[in-house]
Amino acid sequence: MTDRKVETLLGVNPVTETLKSGRRRVEQIHVSVGRQDRRVREILSLASKKKIPVQRVPREALDRLAGGGAHQGVVARVSGSGPISVEEILAAAGSRPFFLILDQVEDPRNLGAILRSAAAARVDGVFLPSHGSATLTPAVTRSSAGHSEKVRLAVAGNLVSLMEKLKEKGIWVVGLEPGARTLWTEFDFSLPLALVLGGEGKGMRRLVREHCDVLVGIPLAPGVDSLNVSVAAGVALFEVVRQRGGRGPGG
Repeated sequence: MTDRKVETLLGVNPVTETLKSGRRRVEQIHVSVGRQDRRVREILSLASKKKIPVQRVPREALDRLAGGGAHQGVVARVSGSGPISVEEILAAAGSRPFFLILDQVEDPRNLGAILRSAAAARVDGVFLPSHGSATLTPAVTRSSAGHSEKVRLAVAGNLVSLMEKLKEKGIWVVGLEPGARTLWTEFDFSLPLALVLGGEGKGMRRLVREHCDVLVGIPLAPGVDSLNVSVAAGVALFEVVRQRGGRGPGG
C-alpha cells in the first residue's frame, strides 16, 4: 500500500534515518540557523548527496513549521511509501522468519517504541490490522527515533486470515498473554515464528487469541496485571534474539 501525501517530519534521528533508508522521498529540509553540530552535518551531507534542498531558517520559523512539536532544530517534508503489502513481506522472508503481529495498538508512542525494538531485534516484518490501530505517521516515526524506517510494515485486512496463512506456511503463531501457563522463556523461538501482541488495556481480541497456536506469558508480581505493550514487546522480542544466538531472524 502506498501513501503519497506529504508529511512533516520532526527531529534529528527521524530525518537522518529517513534519509538513510531511502524508503520515502524527502522533499525539503529546514535546519535552524544556529545548529552546526556533527549530527546536523551528517544530515546536510546526506541531503547533498541526494540533491535535496536545505534551507537555514530562524528557530521561530521552525516552530511554525513544526506546529508546536519538538523539532530539535530540524524539520523535513517527506512523501512516498508507507506500509507495503503482506505478500512483499512474506516473499522476502527466509526459511525461518521472525514476524510481529500487533492487534490494535492504538497509541502512536507505543507503536513507535515497538517498531524501534523490532528494528533492533531485526524482525522480518510487522503486521497491523486495517482498523483500530495506530498507523505509520510522523508521530510514530518520531517515537521510534526514526528506526521505524528500517522496519518492513504491512497492513493486513484481517489478522485472523493472516494468521491462518502463516500457519499454512509452517510458521508458529505465538500470542503473548498475561497469565498464560507457558512462560515466554519455555517456548522454542528458534522455530519459524509470528509473535502476537494485543493492544493497550484490552489485549488481544478473542478471535485473534483463539487462532494462536500457543499462548505464552511473562510472570508479574502480585497486584501488577500487565506490562505496557511496548515494554512487553521488548522483553519478548529479545528472548527470541537470545534463543537464536543473537544472530537475528536468519539465525
